[in-house]
Amino acid sequence: MNRKPNLAVVGATGLVGSTFLKVLEERDFPFENLYLMASAKSAGSTITFRGKDYVVEELNEHSFDKPIDIALFSAGGTASEKYAPIAAAHGTIVVDNSSAWRMDKDVPLVVPEVNAKDIQWNKGIIANPNCSTIQAVVPLKPLHDKYGIKRIVYSTYQAVSGSGLKGINDLKEGLAGSKEPKNYPHPIANNCLPHIDSFLENGYTKEEMKMINETHKIMGDDSIKVTATTVRVPVYDCHSESINVEFHNSIEMKEVLEILAQAPGVVLMDDPSKNLYPMAIDAAGKDEVFVGRVRRDYSVDHGINLWVVADNIRKGAATNAIQIAEELLKL
Repeated sequence: MNRKPNLAVVGATGLVGSTFLKVLEERDFPFENLYLMASAKSAGSTITFRGKDYVVEELNEHSFDKPIDIALFSAGGTASEKYAPIAAAHGTIVVDNSSAWRMDKDVPLVVPEVNAKDIQWNKGIIANPNCSTIQAVVPLKPLHDKYGIKRIVYSTYQAVSGSGLKGINDLKEGLAGSKEPKNYPHPIANNCLPHIDSFLENGYTKEEMKMINETHKIMGDDSIKVTATTVRVPVYDCHSESINVEFHNSIEMKEVLEILAQAPGVVLMDDPSKNLYPMAIDAAGKDEVFVGRVRRDYSVDHGINLWVVADNIRKGAATNAIQIAEELLKL
């Protein structure tokens, strides 16, 4: 793109939408005109960005009649299903943070450190993966390229911010003494819920199946066997994951650590002698994926365990989408 793009942020008043704006400012993302959009409830409010006041527009069928090059969507799946095709039909490239388009065969599902090349075959919509999947595949892809992943077992410890403001409020009110959650089926304060999104007939939750299916699509390899258990924990920000990986080929632990240390977007924090390993408080407000507790799994021939932590609202949502937009500018 030889000029600064016209940019829209859809869902600008929400948790991820406001983080879009924060990350756009931090990364000095270039644009000619900026349009902020949200539901009718938020329309008319004013947001100050880079010293200028912007009035939030109501998202509707005519929002993309004006020239917009890139639209960052975080307004929920229903809005994305309706308005992303309208935007694409007007020549806008949509980077969508909902789950609406992730498994559509005509929509690339992109983590720039892993499969940026897939951006090139977009038809107007690019999907941002699930937050828990994004942080997992960033360290796994270079290991897969080297050794070939046979099987992955995900166990996640996911922050309440993954449920938006409702999840945050449930934890706040629970810690303050309220025993009646408004968002979760059980109290989250001082508790862990092995239940993220709704249950399916196969016994998995939608969140768990997202991780399984999205890993296959992003890695470009359906032969990898994947299983997952996703758990909501009483932490405000940042998802943590225990990842067990079995490879087809033999591994050398020194080489595994070297690969992770050099992997784009990864920060290796792994020194047990100094109690050094990633924690949610380390990743909060950061864009990198933090990896530690890297060790051989002696229960299989070629296996390792990883502990992976990232900010789910930044790298798991807003930052990844803006990285996609930055790749679009290069094209």
